[in-house]
Amino acid sequence: MLEMRLYLAQRISAAILAPLVLMHLGLMVYAIQGGLDAGEILARTRGSLFWGSSYALFVIAVAVHASIGLRKILHEWLGWRGALLHGFSWLCLAGLLFAGLRAVAAVVLP
Repeated sequence: MLEMRLYLAQRISAAILAPLVLMHLGLMVYAIQGGLDAGEILARTRGSLFWGSSYALFVIAVAVHASIGLRKILHEWLGWRGALLHGFSWLCLAGLLFAGLRAVAAVVLP
């Protein structure tokens, strides 16, 4: 039952990530071709609920997707099981969420 839930969570996170990655890549191309510098980009993102929520969703989807993927790799390659595997998975999820949401806050919050 747990494996099925993890499988579904990873697939759902991938479906969420696909359009967000395309949005992010499109914005990078626009910023580079438009000659925007970091200050101009920050000026456009500061205080924006849209950009904050978009990138927060991006971070959450990445954290879920990556932690489940790492969990599967550690199980298959290193044979990790039980509490060690579960604990490491939760630690990865928490670390990615903390770092990513902190970065989003730094870019969006005034």
